[in-house]
Amino acid sequence: MPRLEVVVEREGGAACSKSSILDGDVLRIGSHPSNELILEDPLVSRLHCQIRTHPNGWRVVDTGSLNGTRVGGVSVRDADLTLPECRIELGHSVVVIRALRPGPGVAQPGIAPSFGALVGASAIMRRLFARIERIARADGDVLIEGESGTGKELIAAEIVKRSGRADQPFYIVDCGSLGNNDAQHELFGHTKGAFPGADSSRVGAFEAAQGGTVLLDEIGDLPVDVQPKLLRALAAREYRRAGETQTRKLDARVIATTNRRLEDEINQGRFREDLYFRLSVLRIDVPPLREHVEDIELLTTAFLEELGASDRNEMFTKEVLAELKRHTWPGNVRELRNYVERFVVADDRGFGREEPSSDRPVDPTIADVDLSKTFRESKDNVIADFEKRYLRALLSWAQGNVSKAARKANLDRMYLHRLLQRHGIRRAAPLD
Repeated sequence: MPRLEVVVEREGGAACSKSSILDGDVLRIGSHPSNELILEDPLVSRLHCQIRTHPNGWRVVDTGSLNGTRVGGVSVRDADLTLPECRIELGHSVVVIRALRPGPGVAQPGIAPSFGALVGASAIMRRLFARIERIARADGDVLIEGESGTGKELIAAEIVKRSGRADQPFYIVDCGSLGNNDAQHELFGHTKGAFPGADSSRVGAFEAAQGGTVLLDEIGDLPVDVQPKLLRALAAREYRRAGETQTRKLDARVIATTNRRLEDEINQGRFREDLYFRLSVLRIDVPPLREHVEDIELLTTAFLEELGASDRNEMFTKEVLAELKRHTWPGNVRELRNYVERFVVADDRGFGREEPSSDRPVDPTIADVDLSKTFRESKDNVIADFEKRYLRALLSWAQGNVSKAARKANLDRMYLHRLLQRHGIRRAAPLD
């Protein structure tokens, strides 16, 4: 995987010559100071796009920017970079990505087939293991981002085991299952009589994990009303139980996981920007299984040993393993583990049949429902698809006249402009 040189050729429409070298797996570009590459351009979103590693090289990923990301003049959601040189346009700015040859003496990650409960010998997993090791030795809050089934909780557990808080309490909060009030009581606790029905005091997660670690699982599902309270607690390192005036010290490391792109959530107004930056000082991006399929044989062997069926390893012939590597694994490592178990127990070699981790219903009348996404994510995707199709049809009817289109749809003209910008639709956009 070549290192990259990132050169800003134009910034906000003006000539520019600043550059940097990308040695890690992710480069975040935007107007907010937390990005690795900051562009002072009013048409560049705060969290605009990312340059990310990919099994075959590098990829640019738009993170829900308002004005879009263009490669070769074409607006893209994500696209592979055509190296040795590729130009990316963002607003009135142009960024040039160039591949660099590794110089002499450049250290390569050592080969290690496992890291605690994590398994993998691919380059992308070795880099992940090295990053986990470094972060475990620190004591800051951590954000772990990755698709469902990639092993985010295992990574959190490995961080705890290797940290200075390994012998202290480890408390897990499932943010996806909590409503507004429940989330506050779960995090901060409450005193007896704090509200009707509070017949006894309750210890919250931060108090229960004092001196240890709190895992906020699926932080992207935390109710919006609770997010500022969590931010204040993390910033001040203190909190209050509900119904109590006394503040308590927060001496717990916080690890948050999410299967969402929080940059998208921020740009859509569904997650607090300041909370994101507070949590993501130390950040881990977990690759999906489709980006390191060379680890499937190792993972399969590990799952067979876990199931006490290592003597069945001959069932996974070269032909079977080749078939596994061709599968896209929407449920990631969790889906592979379930597949191995089903293969061993029932000799079921099919993909997607009775596979809970694939998150697809068996009933063909609802086969287009993807349960790997939350209700809100699925609804947002449906709404976004409807909005794009409606807006294209509306502009086609109005022959590109936005004022006429706004009157037809009974929409405010400026709101219609924002919708068109959000979906990257130009005024003369034809119907697909």
